[in-house]
Amino acid sequence: MAHRLLKICVTSLQTPFISRVLNSGTSCGTLQCKPGYLQFLNPPVHFRNATFFNRYPADRLWKSATNVSNAGKKRGRAKSRRMIKNLNRGQVIGVGKVNIVWPGLNAPAVRGRELVQQQQLPENPEREKQIFKLRDSMQRKRKVKLHPLERGWSGRKPGGRRMGPPDPIGDEKFEGFDSVILEYKLVTVMTGNMGRKRRVSCMVLTGNKNGLAGVSVAKAPEGKAALRIAKNRAAMKLMFINRCNEHTVYHDFFCQFGKTKIYVTKKSEGYGLRCHRAIKSCCELIGIKDLHAKVEGSHNLQHIIKAFFIGLLQQKTHEQLAEEKKLHLVEFRDENDIFPTVVASPTQVRKSEEIQPDEIMDFTQYVLGGKVILRKKKHPPFFHSYLSWTIRKRKTAWLRNKDEVRTRLYAEHGELRSFYTDKYPEAKPSLWNKNLKAKEEAEFE
Repeated sequence: MAHRLLKICVTSLQTPFISRVLNSGTSCGTLQCKPGYLQFLNPPVHFRNATFFNRYPADRLWKSATNVSNAGKKRGRAKSRRMIKNLNRGQVIGVGKVNIVWPGLNAPAVRGRELVQQQQLPENPEREKQIFKLRDSMQRKRKVKLHPLERGWSGRKPGGRRMGPPDPIGDEKFEGFDSVILEYKLVTVMTGNMGRKRRVSCMVLTGNKNGLAGVSVAKAPEGKAALRIAKNRAAMKLMFINRCNEHTVYHDFFCQFGKTKIYVTKKSEGYGLRCHRAIKSCCELIGIKDLHAKVEGSHNLQHIIKAFFIGLLQQKTHEQLAEEKKLHLVEFRDENDIFPTVVASPTQVRKSEEIQPDEIMDFTQYVLGGKVILRKKKHPPFFHSYLSWTIRKRKTAWLRNKDEVRTRLYAEHGELRSFYTDKYPEAKPSLWNKNLKAKEEAEFE
């Protein structure tokens, strides 16, 4: 206090109050004021305005109180350390215990045509409780529970998650589009001046589920930036994929990229998607609903997607196949009882004499580029060679196809009957019932 009074007296010697004090010779606290000079009765006390708590930022202060060494982390000491509180959370500039409207700080300076005036607002008694509750909520680390449809392929990993439509470009808004993350990984490169440089590589597919789809790869130092760049870049690389009857591919095809080979098989409606999970995500955004795909060789994700898109773009429509072979394209379906249906016809049809003997006439082999899918031979179960299995087949031979015959009779005639039923009405089979005799007796009575 003494040195502060001294500062005041020295800097304000010209004031009439100080001049009166100096001339009167009165004493002021620890200072004895005599005419013409100042004299300390006690030695001066030194004060520091800057302390440890207001010299360093909050991160450094929290680190000094909660930091654990690397050796301590290995021994499990980091589990019991206190959580860091963000004391700035909930604080708003210009708002405190006394609520005052400060124009230009926490309120606009001009509202309409009127100039906003400084004024005091009523106090909020719940403000401190709300701030404490907000700070304490940051202490507990709650796991974000995602919906099963939003979790992606496996757990909390980003692969397979949906990202929504791409960002609009000018007046073009991607309505009906959706994006899915196919790959999310950390990549590194060694540079001469920056050392090992780490980045995030993302592969994103976008589509409108109606034949339009695009895929792109992007890299960025942050994951969110890489995902955003890849999503918007995929929207600028859209491709149109032909679909047969809006649910499957036109024909079986073989595609390859690098050491990755894919055999795609066309399936009827209602079969579903039985393929690699990345191919399934592509089919969902393209609009393909029924497909079977077998991946052989390398399972590099980028190679799988590139090979699949190459195969989709190289497939030919029924009209193109008919024009290439100059033959009618006929389809046989099991659900139509193998009834031949002409799907496409060429402008000029070749005669049978013009067909070469070594020409590929098998449709599946032709669309696969002359390749034949190697399928594993189905071996019978081990018990088929046992004598007990032969005995069982002999005993159940009279029951063979019994259910199928009964279903066919119900479908054709509406009842169980034989070829003697029309001539002999009593030759009508009936289902055996335990209470059949009691029912007959009740009818006669």
